[in-house]
Amino acid sequence: MGEVGRRIYLDHHATTPVDQRVFDAMKPYFTEIYGNPSNSDDYQFASQAKGAVEKAREVIGEVFNTHRPGDIIFTSGATESDNLALRGVLEHAKTDGRGTHLITGGTEHDAIRDTAQQLANEGFDWTEVKPDEYGRIHPEVVQDAIREDTVLISVMAANNEIGTTARLEEFGRLAKNEDVLFHTDAVQAVGYLPLDVQSLGIDLMSISGHKIYGPKGIGALYVRRRNPQVRSNIQPQQIGGGQEGALRSGTLNVPGIVGLGKAVELAEKERDERIAHVEGLRNHLWSELEANLDDIVVNGHSTERLPNNLNVSFLGITNKGLVTNLSEQEPEVVAAAGAACSTAGDKTETSHVLQMITDNPDRQRSAIRFGLGKDNSKQEIKLAAELIINEVDRLRDRFAF
Repeated sequence: MGEVGRRIYLDHHATTPVDQRVFDAMKPYFTEIYGNPSNSDDYQFASQAKGAVEKAREVIGEVFNTHRPGDIIFTSGATESDNLALRGVLEHAKTDGRGTHLITGGTEHDAIRDTAQQLANEGFDWTEVKPDEYGRIHPEVVQDAIREDTVLISVMAANNEIGTTARLEEFGRLAKNEDVLFHTDAVQAVGYLPLDVQSLGIDLMSISGHKIYGPKGIGALYVRRRNPQVRSNIQPQQIGGGQEGALRSGTLNVPGIVGLGKAVELAEKERDERIAHVEGLRNHLWSELEANLDDIVVNGHSTERLPNNLNVSFLGITNKGLVTNLSEQEPEVVAAAGAACSTAGDKTETSHVLQMITDNPDRQRSAIRFGLGKDNSKQEIKLAAELIINEVDRLRDRFAF
């Protein structure tokens, strides 16, 4: 890990490489134990696959301290989990006459925002609560938005762009006091924040495999069953064979589920070690940038943030130009402008998160997200800092605006 290869990967918020231990756990379920777990009552071969699924469900349930493993519903990923949580709860609540109002934080992932917008287009009521200048959603502001017909509050555990973390326990307490449900998109938080759903008062929680060194195409939704207004009152979004307690029909992705279980297990087991490692690297990267560059700003909160996140605006340049040029160097430095801007033709569209926390267009269009990972080395970060500094200086000299 001390040597620097041809790529310095600093985009772990986007995805992560599959841990070898996770891959090894998955392999038998591709070519050896490939039975359909839904046939477990018919023959032993399928029951082996079902056993692997239920073991993964149990492991994940223990890590998040669910009341029972069955509170974990496997999905294709966090996007599906978010859709099932929001749409499933709101649609059933409307049918029951319990309400049609949804509250979300203003810095949510598009899986939440786009679902909420679609629900609004269909006649549901949606309130998006604005964050403060650090990207924090304040519980008292959410409380002010609660109405008699409010059904669900959704606030992400940790922001995927600027790394700001939420005060989950306060939202859980608020939701319980107001008799509404609390959902959190915890995709970026697994392995970095304690996620005890009982002590935090979380009713629904979305997670994803590929953000925690697990496989792509697998995720889960935790659904609290002790509250009768949750599991029995979610409208399924995918129907068919009745798998996953009839909340998510479809043949189960056994290798993916096994991989997700192993990834969650390792993330919890190694949490303290991973935090110390990535936080040290993140702080070193920032100290190098701060010491050698003027006009740079950290986006997000200084302390209430993920330990592996550093979102920096390099004033005077565009994020897309910097990211593209860094990717063309040797070694390639991989960072993200994708979460901070998207392009349609020649037009740059600024991230809604940056727009929420600052009115400065220069800061918005120059924001770069660095997401550090457990396998990054100090040597990589030292070299990455040098390459970033040199490229920022070069771009400022040539393309200052």
